[in-house]
Amino acid sequence: MLLMRCKTWFSEVVSTEVPPQVQLDDLISIWSFGLEHARDFLPELCGSYLARNFMWAISMNCFVDIPYDLLLSCVKHMNLTVDSEMHLSNALLVWIDANTECMEGLSRNEDVCTGILKQIRLSLLPLWFAAEKRSSCHFSKFADESIDSIFRLLRIPSTGSVDALGASHLHDLRIRLTKFSKRVNLSSCSQITSAVLLLSLLPSANSIDYILRGIGQSPFNLERLDRDQCSEVLNLLPTLSFEAVQEVDISKCPRLHLQSAIECFRKSFPSLRILKAAFLLKFKISTLRKLVRKCPMVCEVDLTTDTSPIISSQVSIVSSSPAITPQISNLSLNVRDMTSFYNSGLSIAKLTLEGRNDLYDSDLQYISRFCVSLQYVNLKGCTSLTDVGIASLLRRCIKLHSVLVCDTSFGINSVLALCSSSSNHIAVEQIENELLDSLALNLQILHMGSCKCVDETSLLKLMSQMQKLKSLCLSDTHLSDGALYSFRGSSLEVLDISNTMVSNAAVAYLVSGNPGLKCLKARGCRNLSQQESDPQKREFSISYSCRELHNEIGRTCMLEEIALGWGFSYTSLEALKPAITSLRKITVGLGGLLGEDGLRKLPTICPMLESIILYFQVISDRTIMNIMANLKKLVVLAFCHCLGDISILSFKFPMPNLRKLKLERVTPWMNNNDLFILTQSCANLVELSLLGCTLLDSESQQIISQGWPGLVSIHLEECGRVTTMGVSSLLDCKALEDLLLRHNGPGLQRSFIFDAASKLPMLRKVSLDFCDAAEGDFDIPNYGDRHFLSTLKIAKCKLQKGLKVSFVKAPRRRQVHKETLVLVWNSSTVTRTVVKERL
Repeated sequence: MLLMRCKTWFSEVVSTEVPPQVQLDDLISIWSFGLEHARDFLPELCGSYLARNFMWAISMNCFVDIPYDLLLSCVKHMNLTVDSEMHLSNALLVWIDANTECMEGLSRNEDVCTGILKQIRLSLLPLWFAAEKRSSCHFSKFADESIDSIFRLLRIPSTGSVDALGASHLHDLRIRLTKFSKRVNLSSCSQITSAVLLLSLLPSANSIDYILRGIGQSPFNLERLDRDQCSEVLNLLPTLSFEAVQEVDISKCPRLHLQSAIECFRKSFPSLRILKAAFLLKFKISTLRKLVRKCPMVCEVDLTTDTSPIISSQVSIVSSSPAITPQISNLSLNVRDMTSFYNSGLSIAKLTLEGRNDLYDSDLQYISRFCVSLQYVNLKGCTSLTDVGIASLLRRCIKLHSVLVCDTSFGINSVLALCSSSSNHIAVEQIENELLDSLALNLQILHMGSCKCVDETSLLKLMSQMQKLKSLCLSDTHLSDGALYSFRGSSLEVLDISNTMVSNAAVAYLVSGNPGLKCLKARGCRNLSQQESDPQKREFSISYSCRELHNEIGRTCMLEEIALGWGFSYTSLEALKPAITSLRKITVGLGGLLGEDGLRKLPTICPMLESIILYFQVISDRTIMNIMANLKKLVVLAFCHCLGDISILSFKFPMPNLRKLKLERVTPWMNNNDLFILTQSCANLVELSLLGCTLLDSESQQIISQGWPGLVSIHLEECGRVTTMGVSSLLDCKALEDLLLRHNGPGLQRSFIFDAASKLPMLRKVSLDFCDAAEGDFDIPNYGDRHFLSTLKIAKCKLQKGLKVSFVKAPRRRQVHKETLVLVWNSSTVTRTVVKERL
């Protein structure tokens, strides 16, 4: 009787759809009890429960304690629910790594690894993940199979039919979807097409041919159908509905036909609320209109793209020849469409359009008219917008509490729109039950870095009205002490005042009133290294020193991130000690001087550090070895233009968690042997930047590609003769997204840009130098042949006479920078710009 009651209870618990009611360690014990007492129903229920709640289970520390047989039954279960195939793969590899020692010597060790890893659908892994795992002792064979499968799919045209996928591989191409799925993450899966998406939404891979022939659509191709035909055909198909799915991520899936995908979302994901479609240039405002009309529940959309390096306030433009692009949106809506979109757009609350340089004022007007419930908008780097256009959006969207407009024309008109009462801009019936306050009063996030069109007076007015602000970025603006003194808020958690002229006293005043501050960025603030002399009517005004500022921060805050320069020293570190015990990120820039003592104590004072970035600091083997040996959680490490004698001894400690490494002008002695040692100690890098490693040569390419096959970013500049004989092995890093090769030897072929873009399906950014061109020039791909490329930068040098030395008859000539050619592709055109700066 007791056993039956327990069975009834457990059956009810594991069948509930609310968050897990049984702890993972208890589940393992229950499963073991069932095996021990031959209760077959228990292992079955445990396996089913674990499969449905797999994403929860992998977040638990005791996940690695799951018995092999339970884990295997779970991953084979029809209700296995994961956000992506990558999450499943990573979890299984973590489990294998943790259990390898106890399985060593057992005859079934290899069978255990193979048996469980064979359950992974290798064709659905992101390319960067598969490439990175080529160096895994357990997964290398599977990683090679995955890469081969991905490139086999890439060779099939994106307009190819379902038949082209091959009947024998259909099951492995089905995205895991169950009635419990809440998130579908396809990010960075460049092989995903509408055919693959549709395949996953049909009842069975085995019956797909029968279904498609039954409606007269074989070979079936969604891309070749127009909008109405696509909708009609999908309505005829018996697609499954997954009502629990609320979030879909298709970022970096350039082959996915968006119109077809939206139709699939409409039919199979009726509860979709969040869509992430970053780095997809072809996702236009007109596509957004289709999305909100077809999927009315959507409230959050992310359309981020790479921000253009051409920011007018930061570069000197020599010439520019943008392609002819209509400044007025080509959207034409009839009354019916307008009403439909208005009703749908009411749900959009968060919209990210970062980097969209093809976004114009007319598009903002369109958005503001229909997305009246907008609360969060990110327009960072939208360089084609005007101050008037941004102001118009701010006046119409009265519910906005988060505005991100860094690197835009945000100016005085936009400030006035934020500071004026919302009741001046909307009808009375629309503001019923709404506070008649300015937008500024209710702002929680305002990021306006590099917006130099806002003068001191406007900034002071804006600062005086913001009282609920949690995150504020004013870097590279005309920020003055008066504006900081006028701030009345007390809820700030993030403050970025980098490259401004603020003083110690003003910053201390702001810090003292915001004890919840977690992130402070003040690099490039030269006045922070000087004592104040101008009397102000504040208690902080009299000769306020750097140390007093740092003491105030130490008394008031508990920081997680800090970036300082001028005025920051070893004594500052001691003063800040109470505030930085939980610090995770630190950046020390020009003007700061930690010294060897400061760097030596850094791991002790800040044991949780995950990111260290140092510019112009004095370093040594001793300090770096101390950092590498004690900060095992480091993910980012950068030494740029630092002084001091270091050697390869600094990098012999294993750093398995390190993902980004930047060594600029600090390792001129590095040769191929040293580079190989670096690949062993920092085995899991995804981003590598080397500058001034003059002893490297063409063999370095192979060391890099074999040691770090999963790199997504490679920056090599002034690195000896790395490209003297061309580029071959570097292109074996198949997942590259960002490639910079400059002054490494004149061996790059004229067709290099096209060759790299065609061989690297995820490549978006390329930076070169004409000095490295074997024929003195590069062929520029046209719009259709650029593949996934969005930004191309080619620097150009000129010869300059050097100083005349007494024992040299003629003055030496050396190469110096002249200008940079920048090409930026957007959704329909390319802009060609020449700037003076070396970008």
